[in-house]
This record gives sequence, structure tokens and C-alpha cells, in this order.
Amino acid sequence: MPVKGNQFKSNSFKEDNEPRQSAKSEKEKYARAKVPKMPTFDLSNGRLVKIVGLFFLILTIFFLVAFTSYLFTWQQDQSYVSPANGGWHNLFKTTQELQDNGIKSPVVENWLGKFGALLSDQFIYEWFGIASFIFVFVFFVIGYRMLFKVRLFSIPRTLGYSFFCIIFLSIFIGFIHAFIGDYPHMLEGGFGYWTNLLLDAQIGQTGTGGILIFAALTVLIIAYNIDFKFPERKIKVSPTGGDLEGATVEVLPADPIELSEEEPSLPVEWPRNTNRATNTNITRPVEPLVQNPIFHEPVVLTPDPANAHEPEFESEIPLTVAVDRPMPILNIEKSDDDKARDLVAQFGAYDPKLDLAKYKYPTLDLLENYGSNKISVNSDELEANKNKIVETLNHYNIEIDKIKATIGPTVTLYEIIPAPGVRISKIKNLEDDIALSLAALGIRIIAPMPGKGTIGIEVPNQNPEMVSMRSVLSTEKWQNNTMDLPIALGKTISNEVFIADLAKMPHLLVAGATGQGKSVGINAILVSLLYKKHPAELKFVLVDPKKVELTLFRKIERHFLAKLPDEADAIITDTKKVVNTLNSLCIEMDQRYDLLKDAQVRNLKEYNAKYVSRKISDPEKHRYLPFIVLIIDEFADLMMTAGKEVEMPIARIAQLARAVGIHLVIATQRPSVNVITGTIKANFPARLAFRVLSKIDSRTILDAGGADQLIGRGDMLMSTGSDLIRLQCAFVDTPEVERISDFIGSQQGYPSAMHLPEYVGEGEASSSSKEYDPDNRDPMFEDAARLIVMHQQGSTSLIQRKMKLGYNRAGRIIDQLEAAGIVGPFEGSKAREVLYPDEYSLERYLETLDKPKG
Repeated sequence: MPVKGNQFKSNSFKEDNEPRQSAKSEKEKYARAKVPKMPTFDLSNGRLVKIVGLFFLILTIFFLVAFTSYLFTWQQDQSYVSPANGGWHNLFKTTQELQDNGIKSPVVENWLGKFGALLSDQFIYEWFGIASFIFVFVFFVIGYRMLFKVRLFSIPRTLGYSFFCIIFLSIFIGFIHAFIGDYPHMLEGGFGYWTNLLLDAQIGQTGTGGILIFAALTVLIIAYNIDFKFPERKIKVSPTGGDLEGATVEVLPADPIELSEEEPSLPVEWPRNTNRATNTNITRPVEPLVQNPIFHEPVVLTPDPANAHEPEFESEIPLTVAVDRPMPILNIEKSDDDKARDLVAQFGAYDPKLDLAKYKYPTLDLLENYGSNKISVNSDELEANKNKIVETLNHYNIEIDKIKATIGPTVTLYEIIPAPGVRISKIKNLEDDIALSLAALGIRIIAPMPGKGTIGIEVPNQNPEMVSMRSVLSTEKWQNNTMDLPIALGKTISNEVFIADLAKMPHLLVAGATGQGKSVGINAILVSLLYKKHPAELKFVLVDPKKVELTLFRKIERHFLAKLPDEADAIITDTKKVVNTLNSLCIEMDQRYDLLKDAQVRNLKEYNAKYVSRKISDPEKHRYLPFIVLIIDEFADLMMTAGKEVEMPIARIAQLARAVGIHLVIATQRPSVNVITGTIKANFPARLAFRVLSKIDSRTILDAGGADQLIGRGDMLMSTGSDLIRLQCAFVDTPEVERISDFIGSQQGYPSAMHLPEYVGEGEASSSSKEYDPDNRDPMFEDAARLIVMHQQGSTSLIQRKMKLGYNRAGRIIDQLEAAGIVGPFEGSKAREVLYPDEYSLERYLETLDKPKG
């Protein structure tokens, strides 16, 4: 008890009050003795944990008694616990009600009564069988740990292993039970019974047994890290050396050598303090030697105890002969960089343009120069528009601190700085009022402008200026750019040339209403690339469902186009051929990834740089890889006619092909979900939107509004994922494209268009009837047949990988194997069926093939 005031008094005061205080303290002690002290109700200090632990131990006893009793009384209690007779609903029913429900014996025999019978039946009969006894073990471990604070086992491991044992034992007992007879499934429980029925129907009893063995071994490996090792082969290495490849080498002591009088005696040394009986096994690590390594080990000499004379020394060891070890001869090869430098010094860097060394790029004279390339917006028009904007805003009590104009070829941007306190949304809502006051089409308000503290109002010019492709390509910005795939799209609203890199986009989606300039935009992209790239560096795959838009580029087939090997026309218009071409591009993509993996590079640019500098170790397997640009003019028509057949290869190319230099340019009117799925659209961060007719279409294309307020005729919005850029597309007319195609087509070209990998469609493969011709049989036909039968997998890729063949040759071998009756027909994505089960039957069949007929 705390003491208030001064605790220490004078001695006189203490003596005067001592009798009074002693009497008072005696009374207080007596009062306290009469009142009993009650314990406080406190769950802190671990009391709650102990209570929970005690509960688990009681639960352990309850479950153990109930489960054990169930093993002896389950037949007598079956009518009571059966779900058909009520199951758990019988728990609170009277005896009369149970008899009314048709239960003959309402008295339960289980040692824990009704609840024990129902609980045991639920766990053992309905669920996991006798594996439910593992729950007793789990509850005991948890309760013992919480009550006595003694750790028997790790609780997380106990729960994990117990869960596996419950599942495994239930299924395993059910698996064994199936062989014994048709008994009630009490031992395995309902889970084990029905799981075995399901597995037996799907994979049979053999498959079920295999899964159980795999699960048991897996858990043993996880628990005990069991190693499955074959005995290591050990060889003895004689002092003269030997072949060490593929074996564990242990140098054992040499056999005893007896010294005779005829042989020259060797210098013998007998060191002191060594026991003669000592076993000296010499184990020496094998050093990596090259060019026939020779091992010189010390020769161990053990004297014959019968004939050898005992030396005068007190202690002895076996004789040793000191032999000098020669230095290994090392073969130091040059590194890859040194070899590459030597090759470059001898032959020079690889030039992919050497085949068409005399190729001339198109000149600017082939293009027309439309207009004067000078903006014809006078100061009166600018002043009038400015005044109308200010007047309209003042009508709604919106004050402006500053306004300035930026003149573009078709649009003038007015940037305003509102007065402090003016809300931006208030100006944004006045879009239609400003368009009404200016009497202009396509007013677009940008509030706020990215990177600026202003609000932009784009107003179309009364006399828009046409942007010609010649005016864009003649600029220094275009001439000096170092992009991989530069495309000149046109000019911005500030009259600057806009150049984008298709290789970094990496795919472009072009959309807009009919007649707003999509086809002209496609032509601008094609012409830009033709002016900048050599035929060895770029190939086009052109898909034109309209059949008339891209036919002008047919003349450059031998220079810039790629096609399937057996196709007559390089510009694809047939839907079925489009599907085959897209799948062929997927094969080309996979082959390129294999080349990149072998060259240990990450993208096409690094691969070509390594190939040109001759740093690739195995150049016979590699080739220079040009960029491939796939252009589809009307994708919606393609999806309506081909649908899912087109969607899968397009999605694969859009997801994976960027690193290997394959890029997509897809044009469509409205990229809705049924035309371009979410998977494809997510891989097109670069969008080019021409004018559309509604805000919904604009949001479908750009995921933002604005395309519905364009003025058409090449006016477009470019979205690169972060912001929108308004452009005026460069105009390329049909005669210009024709002159460029004639100029390129008249020059020396390759013998044919670039051939894409061969792809056989599903229908073509199944319908084609092949006849076996032994005269035209491939030299590796029999080896391929043995490989297919050994692996029991008839696929072109297997022959390609194991026999290191190209795709075309492997495909021809598969066709010959099908014609010879060794493999079955083409089955889509699945491997072909192998018609011979083993190599013996195959060899007998091959002997009959080799015999001449007649």
C-alpha cells in the first residue's frame, strides 16, 4: 500500500501513536480473515491455450472411443445412421418418431451413443474409412502441445503428412479391396470407393496402381531424400595409363613385385617410425589432361615375407619407387572472339546485301509534291477564332489569363490558361458550345494537355493542307534516322514530321470507318519501309481479302515479298491460304527462336550483329534473318470467314514474335471483341485511329474518346499506350505506288520470293493419297522409321530434333513413312499413330519393301 505524506516521523510521535495503530491493524487483519478471497476470471497468461489443448485431448478420447466402437457395432447401428433413414436428422428424434420412420432398432449400440454412431459413420463409412483414425493422432499431437507445452512433432509437418496419409490410405485400401470381393466400403470409406471407381473407369487398375506407387515414392523422396543410384563402375589404372572416359577412376595400389637377380635393382629406402603392416592405398584425383594423358603412379613393392631379409631398422614400410611425373601437354585453342577476328580479317564482315549489291533505293522523284507545303492560315482567321473562344467562355463566366495558337496542316491548336479557381471539367463540358460558335467540324478539347499546364482546343482549319509523302521523306529527320523499321506517318498539329519505329511498337492496329484513309495509311507504311530498307533486310507477307488494295506490290515479289513454297501468287487473298501462311509464320518464329537460343542472344538485332561479325560458332546451321512484316488489310472479313483458325496463330505471333523480328500491321473498321479478341488486342499497344462515327467506336479502338471528333481525309490519332498524338497522314496516291513498284521490280532480284516453312493443313493432309515410291525414298528413310517406332511417336519435330534435319526434309520423310504404311495419317495437333509396335516387326517389313516386286 502506498503511504501518503511523510513516512518517517520523529521517535516521540511514533511512540505516542503505536498502541492506537496496533489495535487498528489487529481489527483489519481479523476482517480480512473473515472475508474469503475469490479467484479472478482471467484468460490471459496462456490459460486459453491450455483450455484449447485440453479440449483437443478430450476430443482425441471421444474420437478414439467412437471409432473403435464403430468397428464392432456398425452393422447394428446401420439402420439408425443411414442417410436413407434420416442420418443426422435422427439425432434429436424420440424413440417413437424413429420407429414411425421405419427404424427397427432405435437403440444405438455405439459406446458414445447416437452422436458417436453418427460421427463414426460420417468419418469412416462416408468419408475416409479406417484412415480416419489418423485424426485421433492429429488431435492428440495438437492437444498435448498446447496443454503441456511439449513438442512431440512439428505441427505443420504433422498436418501435411497426415493429410497425405488419409487420402493415400483411403484410395490404397479401396484399390486392394477391389481385388478381394464385393464388400461394404467401410474400410476405405466413400472417398476411397468412389475415387477408385473414377480412376478405374479413366485409366484402369494398372494406371491407378502406378499413380499410388508414384505418390508413395514421391513422399518418401520428399521426407527422406532417398537417392536412387546405380553402382559406380570402378576401373583399375595401371601405371601405363588407360582409357578413363565414362568411368569413376580409383587408382589402386599396384600388385606386389618380386625382385629377381636378373632385373636391375631399384634404389630402396626404408624410412623409420613406420609400421610394416600398414596398408597404403594410394588414391589420386585424375587431372584433366589432353592429348593422350599418361599416368605415372608410384610402384608399391611388398617384399615376400619368406624370402625378404629383415632390415636392421626398427620399423619398416612397403618399398616405394619414386618416379618423375611428366608435365601434361595442354592444347590451348583460340576463343570464339579470336576466331571471329581472324575470319573477319581474312574474309571481311558478312554482307547480307552482297547478293543484290547493285540494288538502288527508290528516289524522291517517283513521288508527287502535293500543295505548297506552306500553311495557309491567315492572321484574321486566327484572331477571329481566338475571339470566339474567349467570348464563348465568358458567356459561362470562365475567365482566361492567356491564349496562344499552334498552326498545323489541318488543325490549329489553341492553348488557354484559365484563371485561378476555374474547374477544368467546366471547360470540357463546353465542347459542343465552342463548336457551335466557331461553326467548325470536329472540335476536340484536351483538358489538361500532357506535360503542360494548359488546356488545348483543336480547331480544324478552313483550308486544310495536304501532307505529301515526298515532303515527309525529304526532311533531315527522315534521312538521318537510325530506326530498325521506320515508318513516316505524317505531320503533327505543330507541323513536325512524325516518324515511328515499328520494331519497338511492336505491332500496329489500324482502324477507322470506311473511306477515312486506312488503305492510304497502309500504303504510307509500305512506302516508308521500301524507301529505307534493302531487300535482304526486310520481307513482307501481304494479306488482302479485298483482292484489289495491295495488288500494286505484286511487282516487287522477288525483292521484298515472302510466300509459301508452292504458292503461285505472293499476295494472299484466299482464306485457306491465309491460315496456312499464318501457321507457317508460327513455324518460322519457332525456328528463329531455336537459332537465337543456339547463338545465345535475346533478339534479332543482336543475332544479326553476331552473324555479320562471324562470332557464331557453327555458321552452317545459321542464316541471316530479315525482318518480316505481316500486313492484313481487312481483318474483320478474315475473322468472319476463317474465325478460330486465324485467331490462334495471330495470337501466338502477337505474343511471341517481337524478339525474332516478325511484326504485325492489322487494319480493320471496328476492332470489337468478336473481331479482335482480348488476347490479341492486349499485344497491340500501338493503335492508329482514323475517323469513326461514334464515341463507342472510338473507345473500342483507342480505349479513349476523340476519334469521333476527327475531320476525316487522313486525320488520325496515334496512341502509343500513354498519350494520344493527332496526325495528318501522309498521302500516297496509286500512281506513285505503281511507279515505286515498277522501279524496284525492274532491278535484279532474287530467283523467287522468300519461301516460308512448309505447312500442310489438316484437310490437305488427310485427303491426300500418297503412293510409296522406293526409287524416290530419302537416304535416311530407314533410320527415321526405326526412330519413330522406338519412340512410338510419329511427328515431324521428333525427326527434326533427333536427326538434325530441316523442317522440309523431315516433313517429306514423314509423308514417305505414311505412304509406306509405317505411320498413320495426319491428326491435327496430335502425333501420328505408329503402326508397328516394335523394331523386329519393322525390320521384317523393311525387308519386304527392299525386295523387288514380281
